[in-house]
Amino acid sequence: MTASCKLIRRTALAATAGMAALVLSACGGGGHDMGSMGSGSASPSASASAAGAHNDADVSFATEMIQHHRQAVEMAELADSRASSQEVKGLAAKIKGAQDPEIKTMSGWLTAWGEEVPADMSGMEGHDMSSGMPGMMSSEDMDNLEKGSGAEFDKMFLEMMVEHHEGAVSMAKTEKANGEYGPAVKLADDVITAQTAEIEQMGKMLGKS
Repeated sequence: MTASCKLIRRTALAATAGMAALVLSACGGGGHDMGSMGSGSASPSASASAAGAHNDADVSFATEMIQHHRQAVEMAELADSRASSQEVKGLAAKIKGAQDPEIKTMSGWLTAWGEEVPADMSGMEGHDMSSGMPGMMSSEDMDNLEKGSGAEFDKMFLEMMVEHHEGAVSMAKTEKANGEYGPAVKLADDVITAQTAEIEQMGKMLGKS
């Protein structure tokens, strides 16, 4: 601690409690580093500020989109073993490759915010637990998809995934309108761009069948 800061701290002891807090914070005591706010710096104080700059819409988006993505990944994994079309298999691999990392990213946000990361229910009974979200498949839908094979599976997968993507786009638009956390709003924008393009691609693929 510099000599000037020691002097200021001694002076602060004679001040009111409120004034002492202000003076002490200027000497690097407790409190936020105001200089880091709005900065692109990766300093710990800047990271802490970024972690706090979120609202309920951001929490809901991350919590629900994690579950939404998990179901899409589960559907994509089924396509890897059951689809007859290499084009469908390729699309499924692309979906899994994009959404797996996003699940990890959003889980990290929730942890940083002190929120609970939803339990992974993929592969288990109980798909309907999240069926209130737009585009989510019911347990019956998932059972039917799992039983399908060949061209029948391909058509079912594409139709379901179009609906699933449309739901994700709707959720992402809500985040863009109401979210506060910059990275979450950016991810929502990426979801809209990528999944809208895939909806168009799947529509063309369905037209071929």
